[in-house]
Amino acid sequence: MVRSMTGYGRAQASSDGITAAVELKSVNSRYLEFSPRVLRSYSFLEDKIRSYIQHAVARGKVECAVQIEIENDDSLSVRVNESLAGSYVAALRLIAEKYGLSDEISVGRIASFPDVLSVCKTPVDEEKIWSIVKTALDKAYDSFLQMREREGEKLKADVLSRAEHILTLVSFVEERSPQTVAEYMDKLRSKMSELLSDTVVDEQRLLTEAAIFADKVAVAEETVRLRSHIDQLRILLNEDEPVGRKLDFLVQEINREANTIGSKALDLSIAKTVIDIKSEVEKIREQIQNIE
Repeated sequence: MVRSMTGYGRAQASSDGITAAVELKSVNSRYLEFSPRVLRSYSFLEDKIRSYIQHAVARGKVECAVQIEIENDDSLSVRVNESLAGSYVAALRLIAEKYGLSDEISVGRIASFPDVLSVCKTPVDEEKIWSIVKTALDKAYDSFLQMREREGEKLKADVLSRAEHILTLVSFVEERSPQTVAEYMDKLRSKMSELLSDTVVDEQRLLTEAAIFADKVAVAEETVRLRSHIDQLRILLNEDEPVGRKLDFLVQEINREANTIGSKALDLSIAKTVIDIKSEVEKIREQIQNIE
């Protein structure tokens, strides 16, 4: 199924007082680019989420934001370095006795000294946190994927419609091309008759000139290849795997054939038709830039 590279999904999951909210969004990119937004204290999640996205998404610039809330969070605690505090007290008393100073040692004063108090965080249960985050990520990805698929179906329909129009234009070129040879032959006969007056026109020479002209303007090989490319485009649009890069290459080939036809076109109506073909090819190219 064709998928757009534009998508969005958001979901949350809760368990044992822990709530995880995950937001996924993506835009176009030639390759897969991933940007996680996770608090530093939960940085262990980044590699897990990155691996998840790399297996689920082939192309696009993907951002994933994760927020975690813990009810009654008692993971933080304050520890007292009793040995260091005792050393500070002893040092202050020594100074007071030696220099005859008043002893004004207070809890606040001791606590203000470096490293007497320290904030400690109880290690989080990484597997438990990841389990909750993954549940939310699965739900967010489902919504994200559905949006990509809906957008992809619209892109597919538009590309197929334009491809059909290209084939209609190619049919005109195929019908018109032989007519240009016949018209050239008539013009050449008329010109030769006018120049040679009563002299009989050399039909063999006329046929030779017409054959040379026909070879110069022949586009049968190009139109056959172009039709083949369109058939391949249809096949790719029905594949289950990401086909954006393949489609991009195929459109380059379609454009190359159109350019060749245009370079051979000595007929005004064919030249105009080639311009229309190239216009449709460019619109298809723009749409394919959105396909994963």
